[in-house]
Amino acid sequence: MSAEDMSQYLQETHDRVFEHNTRWAAEKNAADPEFFARLSAGQTPEYLWIGCSDSRIPAEQITGLEPGEAFVHRNIANLVCNIDLNAMSVINYAVEHLGVKHIVVCGHYGCGGVKAAMTPKDLGILNPWLRNIRDVYRLHEKELDSISDEHARYDRLVELNVIEQCRNVMKTAAVQESYSKKKFPVVHGWVFGFKDGLLKDLKFDFAATLKDIQKIYNLTD
Repeated sequence: MSAEDMSQYLQETHDRVFEHNTRWAAEKNAADPEFFARLSAGQTPEYLWIGCSDSRIPAEQITGLEPGEAFVHRNIANLVCNIDLNAMSVINYAVEHLGVKHIVVCGHYGCGGVKAAMTPKDLGILNPWLRNIRDVYRLHEKELDSISDEHARYDRLVELNVIEQCRNVMKTAAVQESYSKKKFPVVHGWVFGFKDGLLKDLKFDFAATLKDIQKIYNLTD
């Protein structure tokens, strides 16, 4: 592609977003003239969605949620790290100020971050981030090593990573204190599949896991 063609392509892909936005706004307004008035009045989302940055998994589209119904945080491999001020701030704000009822950690099969963490290679600045996934592998080494099929092993690590990040969410004071006083939010672990477009509920046992976690990580008064 020539420099001129690339310049034209970049302009077209830029303009396309604004064309879609204009059409979307017009359609929303036509269907519900009060939609944007309600949207501008504030947000009261029921869900906090912690997902992967992968461009193929738009939270609202795959769940059918409307604007204002989900507070969304995304990063590589949907990690919840206690030293990540971004993630910790999102959880705190969602729980203490927005009063979300559900916190969903959603991974996806075929996750590049998970696969990279399974690869014996120096990945530069990604090393400390992906080490969190390597730690999940270490915790479940026997189970994972017993899976001979490589793709099945990756898929299982995706699931185990989601479960571990759910636990990390529950280690936060905001979640523990809110649940102690209000009985919400409840934490869920889901995985999205590209092959069928469906979400898999990992049936994460929130109540039982919280009880186990609080033996060591109890931060409630």
